[in-house]
Order: sequence, then structure tokens, then C-alpha cells
Amino acid sequence: MAHTIVIFGASGDLTRRKLIPALYELHRKKRLPPETTIVGMSRTQYSHDQWREVLREATAAQVGPKLLPDLWDEFARRIYYYPGDVSRAEDFPGLNAFISSLEAEKNTTRVYYLSLAPEFYECTVEHLGQAGMADETHAPRRIVVEKPFGRDLQSARVLNAKIHEVFAEHQIYRIDHYLGKETVANVLVLRFANTIFEPIWNRRYVDHVQITAAENLPVGRRAAFYESAGILRDMFQNHLLQLLTLTAMEPPSRVNADDIRDEKVKVLRAVRPFTRADVAANTVRGQYRKYRDEPGVPPNSQTATFGVVKLSVDNWRWQGVPFYLRSGKAMSCRTTQIVIQFREPPHMMFEGGPRRIHEANRLVLQIQPAEGIQIHFQTKVPDAGMKMRLTDLDFNFREKFAGEMPEAYERLLLDVMMGDPSLFARADEVELAWNIVDPIQEAWDEGGPPQLELYEAGGWGPPYSEEWMQRQGREWFNVCPVIANHDESED
Repeated sequence: MAHTIVIFGASGDLTRRKLIPALYELHRKKRLPPETTIVGMSRTQYSHDQWREVLREATAAQVGPKLLPDLWDEFARRIYYYPGDVSRAEDFPGLNAFISSLEAEKNTTRVYYLSLAPEFYECTVEHLGQAGMADETHAPRRIVVEKPFGRDLQSARVLNAKIHEVFAEHQIYRIDHYLGKETVANVLVLRFANTIFEPIWNRRYVDHVQITAAENLPVGRRAAFYESAGILRDMFQNHLLQLLTLTAMEPPSRVNADDIRDEKVKVLRAVRPFTRADVAANTVRGQYRKYRDEPGVPPNSQTATFGVVKLSVDNWRWQGVPFYLRSGKAMSCRTTQIVIQFREPPHMMFEGGPRRIHEANRLVLQIQPAEGIQIHFQTKVPDAGMKMRLTDLDFNFREKFAGEMPEAYERLLLDVMMGDPSLFARADEVELAWNIVDPIQEAWDEGGPPQLELYEAGGWGPPYSEEWMQRQGREWFNVCPVIANHDESED
């Protein structure tokens, strides 16, 4: 089937750094459907050739020696540009006519990618509807919406309603690039295709779960955005809660979009709601010391750049097992990982056996920068009586599969084209996530407990976070990527 990908906000950073390089890689690997056309629209005045040249330079910066001149020229012939303003309804009929002139047949699937600032989502959707560009009489019409999807529950509901006025739910793909990572998709395979893991993936054997998304860079040039967002809106509502649902969900009946998303929604519904007392007792918030020196940040800013949230999932599988979600800027390293911390053995007969929780068995799923799995278990130290030591086994995707690891956007763009929404958030999923985050954000905004803790850049957040965890008889897994990786490129 023929496809047309229309990128709104075509002159932006996301298009240059992620979307076009991902589409080029699909073309290079012969995975991009042959009858695929790419049309960019933005206010910048480009000719087709000028935009192609801009994209060639940007793609070269991302893929390096994989940019082959002949392949790029072949790919570039698919690319077109239409100057226009998404806020002007009168620009859309012309865009529609231009796209139609490029499509060889009426049954061409169209993908509309909103690579835009969130304030332009509603008008773009409205104008697409007015121009008849959402109509599926002849072929599918799909729309991809980038995060943030709202800034709270109310705005998310309004945005969902606005989009639903034009597009049906099956046409909407709310994208979170974290879900395109191989390790994230592998969580389901690890759990449900291996009998050694699924029987112990529950409250009987798991002490707690840690989900950490740490970034070593400060906020920097994103300070203006970040001041209005903060760590909860930026990382928890989307990335971390998505990882939580995949970790905690029940096995779906079938591997299809509806069944997978139904089980994820059940997890979010089972998360215990927060009261003000819960916020005080079960969250930590912090800010790195030089954040207030960033451009656009007021000197008295209370915006959190670090956060911890302890969640309880009130269902049969996870009752009594805390889920610790943690994220921060300006930390010691860049890593995203899921840590399944198992319980200690009921009886330890060996001298030198585990005495602290962090010495019990542990499963680490590393999402980025390297993608892989590590198992920690006790072994006997040679020639040392019955002394034991925590040992690990590593699985590294890049090493074991020797081929190239696809970037997240490669997989997700291809899924949109193929009509597979399994790794995209549904409307109820988004709203339930905001329902979890909103009470915490409101309490933090009001300046109530917990107080904002300052921390030095280059560590693991405020010292109070460590003390808070220790009071619960647990320790953070503060380890920079446990699986070696030579590709440290930023997402």
C-alpha cells in the first residue's frame, strides 16, 4: 500500500534530528514501503531542493557514515516541501491538493505527524477536519501526537475531545519514544515467554521495583519550558508510568493493541490515589543548585528537577510491593532502567550470606543508553570457605544480535504506517496517568510537604532521597549503566 507522511513543523528540531533520520534508516534497510512520499509543511520558505539539502546535512550529523550518497539521493526523491502556516485554515486546502497531486492512487494511507509546539495541536486538527483531510472513505488517515499531551487531567480531556471531533480513537497515535526501545518491547517477551520469570513476578518473590530515568545534563536551553513543566509533567506522567504499566501488567490474551492497552489501563486504575498526607510521606522533590542560574528561571523558583514517587498497585499480584519511580536532571550519568529487587531467602544458612536487601537477587532491565538485561545472584567465592559474592550475568542487545539496533522512532513510525497502535497511548491511558500525577503536582505547587531539597549536580539527587529510602529498609540502585555501551548519543 502507498503511504504519504505529512510532517507539520517540518523545519523544527525533531524533524531534523529524529524523524527524517529514522525514515532514511528505514529506507536504507529496505523496510520503508516503496510507495512512500514525505511532505513537510512549515512557515519557513524552502524549495523542495533547499529542504532536501537541509535534511541531508541534518541526517548526516545523526547517522554518520551510514549516509550513502546514492541511497540518500534515492530517498530524497520521495521528499517534498509545502510552505504554510498551521494556524491559517486557508493553507490546508492547498496542502491537500498538493498532496493529492503527488499520490498516484486514491487509496494512499496518510500519516499526519504533529511535530509542533502543543499550543498548535488543536488548530492543526481543526483545520485538517475542515479541509476534509481526516476522511477515511478511500484510505486510512492517521495522526501522530507528540508529548506533552496536556499539562494536567483537565487539559488532556479537552485535547482528547478536540481531536475526537475530527479523528476517531483508532486514528490517533500518541507517541512516547521510550516505548520504541527494544528493551521496553522485550519486557513483555521476558515476562510472558519465559517460565523462569513469570512465576516469580509477583508479591511472593518481589520486594520492590525501582524505575529510574536519570539525565546527566542540566536543563540548559529548555529552562523556559521546564519552568512551566517540572519533572512530574516532563517524565513521570508519560515515560515512567508507561514503564510501570509494562512491568506490572497482567498477561494479555493476545499480542494485539487492544488487549495490551487494556491490561496497561488496568494497572493505572489499580494505582492507589494520593492524598495530601500520601504526597508528604511518599514523594521526594529536589532541585539542582545551579538551576536558578539557568536563563529564564526566576531566582526563587520552586520547580522540581528531581522527583521520587512511591506508588502502590492495589491488585492481587502486587499488593504490598512498592514501586519507586525516580527521575532527575544533572545527575551522575544518563541511564534509564527498571530494577526488580527480589526478596531475601527465607533462611540463609551460609556464612556471609545476604544481610542487606541490595544483596538479594536482582534483575536489571536497562532501557538506555545501552539496551540489555542483567541478573544479579549469589555465588561462592573460590577457595574462601562458604563466603559468597554477588555476581552478574549480562545480556547486551547490540553484542548478542550483532546487527544494528534500530532507533525508537524507526519502529514507531513503521508501526504507525502499518496501523499497529500497540506501543501508543490510548485516550483513557493518558487521562488515568494524569489522574495519578495531578494530586502530587498540586501539592508540590502549593509548597506543602515534602520540602524542596537542593542537590549538587553530578550525583544521585538530594541526600535526603537516600535517607528516605534507607528508612524503609531499602537502598537505591545507584549504578551508572550496568551494561557497557559505546554509543552514548542523546535521545
